[in-house]
Amino acid sequence: MKEKNNTSRAEKLFAKTEGENLKEVQGLGFFPVSSLGLIRSGFGKGICEAATTNKNIVALTADLRDSLKLGEFAKEFPERYFEAGICEQNMLSAAAGMTLNNKVPFVTSYAVFNPGRNWDQLRVSVCYSNCNVKIIGGHAGLGTGPDGATHQALEDMAITRVLPNLTVIVPCDEEEARQATLAAAAYKGPVYLRLSREKSLHILTKKDTFQIGKIQVLERGKDITIIACGLALQFALKASLELRKKGISAEVLNCSTIKPFDEKTVLKSLAKTRCVVSVEEHQIAGGLGSVLAETLSQKLPLPLERVGVNDSFGESGEGYELLEKYGISTANIVKAAKKVLKRAGKKASK
Repeated sequence: MKEKNNTSRAEKLFAKTEGENLKEVQGLGFFPVSSLGLIRSGFGKGICEAATTNKNIVALTADLRDSLKLGEFAKEFPERYFEAGICEQNMLSAAAGMTLNNKVPFVTSYAVFNPGRNWDQLRVSVCYSNCNVKIIGGHAGLGTGPDGATHQALEDMAITRVLPNLTVIVPCDEEEARQATLAAAAYKGPVYLRLSREKSLHILTKKDTFQIGKIQVLERGKDITIIACGLALQFALKASLELRKKGISAEVLNCSTIKPFDEKTVLKSLAKTRCVVSVEEHQIAGGLGSVLAETLSQKLPLPLERVGVNDSFGESGEGYELLEKYGISTANIVKAAKKVLKRAGKKASK
């Protein structure tokens, strides 16, 4: 998507910045502190905004108020804030019961526990009954960093997207998380919202409009499609610039809704580019790459390369260092792009 001054979103995002108050994002470069934000902070802002107009919105957490950015909500709406303790299964069951009194519960914890530990309650009490519960899985992916493999949810998209009635959303940045929270609050039915821990680039602005089930085309291209979600999207945008230097025109799609999947936008892009790379901070099995593979196998069989965690648990370390180690990086996306271009019979620059 080109700006009015013909500067693409990726060019603007990664333009060289001068100044003293800069912070390095490993694998991406140096950026002003104001260019970075927490995806989960967008949730904190969004739920407060939604609760101001909808008196039925309540928030529940499993001893993780600050981690899930519910401090302001608890302050503004103390009678609508519930601390469940480390009892994620009971918490989700209670939330399902609250919907019988027209409440709209936002149930929050780390993604490994919510929906990991309480998947049975999610399946039966929430999805089977089609209850209007919003499940917030915080600290998902490798970005959880020092907490290690036990706390790094890399399977949560797989176990949520298979459940009937459940919408699955993975915001790419703070602003999209805010808008997605508002959309989830207005949506009638179960929603899973996946949030990362690490700070990431501000990719979208308030001028961008989030819609459940709609993919955004952030960069126009003709040679290859790169489709990404969540924290990984910033690497996809950086990779599009690196590919451009090699004479390869990449179209970059922001797939923030994993379910329902926007087949129409994807197939329109692929009718032009004829090959695709998927990028996600998740196992390559069961997540975005699998949704895409399923779609292509039925609708438009074309070469696909998947970038993500390859059948492995994570480990303790700094978030962005782990992303680099496990292949969610600009360099690995460029490598996958060259490979899929070759498979498609297109010439890739060295």
